[in-house]
Amino acid sequence: MLSAPPLRAATRKTKQLMNFSDLGLAAPILKALQDEAYQEPTAIQGKAIPIALAGRDLLGIAQTGTGKTAAFALPIIHRLAADRRPPMRKGCRVLVLSPTRELATQIAESFRTYGRYLGLTVTVVFGGVGHRPQTQALARGVDVLVATPGRLLDHIAERNINLAGTEIFVLDEADQMLDLGFLPPIRRIVAQLSARRQNLFFSATMPPEIGKLASELLRDPARVAVTPVASTVDSVTQRVIHVDSHQKRSLLVELFADQNMSRALVFTRTKRGADRVARHLEDAGIRVAAIHGNKSQSQRENALAAFRDAKIRALVATDIAARGIDIDDVTHVVNFELPDVPESYVHRIGRTARNGARGMAISLCDADERDQLRGIERLTRQSIPSEDRRRGPAHGSDLATHREPNARDTRSADPAAGRRAGSAPARHQAAGRGHRGFGGSKGGVRRFSPPAGAHAPRAGRA
Repeated sequence: MLSAPPLRAATRKTKQLMNFSDLGLAAPILKALQDEAYQEPTAIQGKAIPIALAGRDLLGIAQTGTGKTAAFALPIIHRLAADRRPPMRKGCRVLVLSPTRELATQIAESFRTYGRYLGLTVTVVFGGVGHRPQTQALARGVDVLVATPGRLLDHIAERNINLAGTEIFVLDEADQMLDLGFLPPIRRIVAQLSARRQNLFFSATMPPEIGKLASELLRDPARVAVTPVASTVDSVTQRVIHVDSHQKRSLLVELFADQNMSRALVFTRTKRGADRVARHLEDAGIRVAAIHGNKSQSQRENALAAFRDAKIRALVATDIAARGIDIDDVTHVVNFELPDVPESYVHRIGRTARNGARGMAISLCDADERDQLRGIERLTRQSIPSEDRRRGPAHGSDLATHREPNARDTRSADPAAGRRAGSAPARHQAAGRGHRGFGGSKGGVRRFSPPAGAHAPRAGRA
């Protein structure tokens, strides 16, 4: 019979972790990790796994890309293997709630990868696809159910699922759940769960509403935070370019003249805006796809696959659709439009500079977005270096330095980070498996430096 190490002993041991075997995980899990050539846990994994193994409730605060999925998936798989029992009919032993279809799919893939030698059953439930296959899978009962809130509530209403026997409940990307208005559905789902469950709660940021929800759901939780709340990743070099709104699309094309921008995520606020930007890039000869809520599931999957396989240079996305995009070697994140919610900026730029690699985040800011920029700088407690490319009568046409960087160096302070990237479990994304678990990417420093004299091609369709 497998057993979890005592919490105190595991916590002490975490301070001197060398590899995953030090965490007390079951041999079949270690074998699965070895298959993927993963040896060293990330900070959130090293701190969270012993706590979760001991059965305590957990509140984990960590940036996107630091390995949150594996931080809960590995101890859950260990605990399921230590107490092998069949799930109840139409039930699940573990419920993981995710804000988006893509993230739900990647979480499920993580569970399948790490539990491949243990015969666990994993099912994904989300909208945009037919009910029948999901209903059939749920009828037999599953070990792990990964779901988006809306479709899960549909199955609850149709009596396809009974959550009374759920032993472990995971709420992932809690702050995004809040942004998407999922708090009422979450409360309805939680009301269906057993009070004796273990709760694991993960979020990249910690606004007051998330703290309130955590106090409602968690019992005497251990808190693990591997980065300051609402901070940005040090290895992301950030820039703001002040530009007139009508110049944004031509400037975006000009940025792609830099060949170092080989795999870029471009963010817009609206679905229609994403389509317009994608068409403009396509007209300029840049291989691109758009992903947002109006796209079908197959369209979204095809766009992600093309981006992952480097068949396109740019993926234009809205905040909602981009949640769950964890792909290696994203060199740049471009905020074509600044987000209305400052926390979304942290999530967006976390898509590059994965697990020790370097990345660039460029934000195009027009006059109407100054308030959003100030909100982002207040939240992240930093002044983002900016440049002025406005060409109106009050501004010069040449690139001018608007503000020097503050004392906070945006380069990574950890010289070992690049070495660790080679062993981090995100490499399995590079193989095209869409794995979320550990985050990470590889590659050198990417700096924004458009070629001198580069001009934007003529504008295409609106």
